[in-house]
Amino acid sequence: MVKETVYSILFAISFGHFINDLLQAVIPSIYPMLKENFKLNFTQIGTITLVFQLSASILQPFVGRYTDIKPNPKSLAIGMGFTLVGLASLSVASSFLLVLLSVCLVGVGSSVFHPEASRVAQLASGGKKGLAQSIFQVGGNAGSAIGPLMAALIIIPHGQANIRWFCVIALVGILLLSFVGRWYRGNIEARVKQEILPDVGKKGKQTAPVDVLSRRKVIGAIVILLVLIFSKYIYMASMTSYFTFYLIDKFDLSVQESQFYLFAFLAAVAIGTILGGPLGDRYGRKLIIWISILGAAPFTLILPHVGLMLTIVLAVIIGVIISSAFSAILVYATDLMPGKVGMIAGLFFGFAFGIAGLGSAFLGWLADQTSIEYVFKICAYLPLIGIVTWFLPDVRGDKHS
Repeated sequence: MVKETVYSILFAISFGHFINDLLQAVIPSIYPMLKENFKLNFTQIGTITLVFQLSASILQPFVGRYTDIKPNPKSLAIGMGFTLVGLASLSVASSFLLVLLSVCLVGVGSSVFHPEASRVAQLASGGKKGLAQSIFQVGGNAGSAIGPLMAALIIIPHGQANIRWFCVIALVGILLLSFVGRWYRGNIEARVKQEILPDVGKKGKQTAPVDVLSRRKVIGAIVILLVLIFSKYIYMASMTSYFTFYLIDKFDLSVQESQFYLFAFLAAVAIGTILGGPLGDRYGRKLIIWISILGAAPFTLILPHVGLMLTIVLAVIIGVIISSAFSAILVYATDLMPGKVGMIAGLFFGFAFGIAGLGSAFLGWLADQTSIEYVFKICAYLPLIGIVTWFLPDVRGDKHS
């Protein structure tokens, strides 16, 4: 059993997450270019996000459930392989349908990667699950932040064909994740014991790491957490898919300028993610969930009514606050259902990506019917849903419970 925190593996899997999410971030980053090249409307832009996010979400709970029973260390590199093929296809796509097929492949890669990668992070945590999840998550968020910046420098000025350069990054990811997979293979037996027997007392009896909650209460808590994910990721979809369009439309910025401001928001998301896990370990995950979702509301409500500089400042503040929730939510959920890390990770990552895709498609349609500014005014109210955190049960081991 892995008793000490294996930081080398945590940072390696975090860097794998960095590469995975950097490559995924290329897709929304080139929306303005695709919109111009293929003469798309906002509804079609939303459809691209819908296909991309659904392919990145539908498979995840099933992959996670399968690997709970039969772990597959090769799935990390296999997922990156799907992403590689998708990007290569996107670089030569000549029609809207081929664009949809390409982003679907990239989404499948993410769907295969996340559940097993989350399990590796928990296995290497040495018991510091919040910290491990944050290290893993911050890699993805950093990749999401760097992706638009690289797209602005490499793809936007030189054209769609230059997406092929990101295939080299995918190859690096395959090599790195093959190394992580070898470590994981050597620790699968320990992983099974750690999940099936998470805490064994002196008399050999298993002791629950959480309060014994009824099945009804556990299901209710999972539903509440999914509602919170809904609030967070619909708002995040408005920012990642349409913040550049909002800045271009309202403040008359160039595409490249808007990408740099999107990078500022996504960098703030990365910072918030690395803070969320350790703060949850120290002060309690329920408290961090409270602050992260509901605490963003005052800033989201103000953002649509201010000038450019204050818009960027508020976007950064929102990014830091709202992103600190996911690590706390995921670890809280795995504590509710010990031994099902893959299924829980797949469910929550999958739901997050899926709801973001559906939300993005709806928001694109709404922008066509109204305006992009109206979309941001409506989305500003989403963090108020954070009030449902009140109904989460207290869990033993969580601070202040």
